Amino acid sequence: MTFFLLLILAFSACAESLHYTINWPSGLSLGEATLDSSRAQNGQAPGNWTFGLEIDAGIPGFVIRDEYHAQSDADLCSISLDKKFTHGPHKTEEHIGFDQSNHTATRQTAGGGKSDVSIPSCGRDALSFLQFARNELAAGRLAPQQPVIFGAPYDVRLEFTGTQHIRLGDKSVEADHINATLKGPSSDLTVEIFFSRDPARTPLMAKIPLALGTFSVELLR
Repeated sequence: MTFFLLLILAFSACAESLHYTINWPSGLSLGEATLDSSRAQNGQAPGNWTFGLEIDAGIPGFVIRDEYHAQSDADLCSISLDKKFTHGPHKTEEHIGFDQSNHTATRQTAGGGKSDVSIPSCGRDALSFLQFARNELAAGRLAPQQPVIFGAPYDVRLEFTGTQHIRLGDKSVEADHINATLKGPSSDLTVEIFFSRDPARTPLMAKIPLALGTFSVELLR
């Protein structure tokens, strides 16, 4: 689960669809991911956000298909997060509803399980937090350290390490380099994220360290 939270944190402005390739440490493709975001449609309150992330990856005999859908208000305070994924033979669905007034997020699984976690003022899921982080970066700030809900709460801290050129396809691109440290119930990892210096601070690449090596996620152009 940590890999997919890191993938979300690595990549999530208004009416946008971004496509990425997920690569093994060797450089071979593991699969692809598509991130969509939009505002105030389908009868939602003005300014509300909707996000979607779909991942299609895997190896022979082990399919990975994930779908995440989130809604937040105009301030990117979460309303809901829905998760549906298949990891080989394991399939799971769950819904997380955010009660911002009572500082509580309620997690319900398809099997009937239910649990509550405390959230701060303006609690955020991973997709909403990513957009908030991009907005803050565009304004010349880093999003403050805070818990991010992805089932369990994960403490996320961002650190700006400078600007550098990265290779994206056959081009060299200038990017802001951010280290995102994530600490959860059974994880303590740091992922490198490279954001474009365009007004939207488009996520260009992420490097995710795992037991099998460092996986990369790269924007397709």
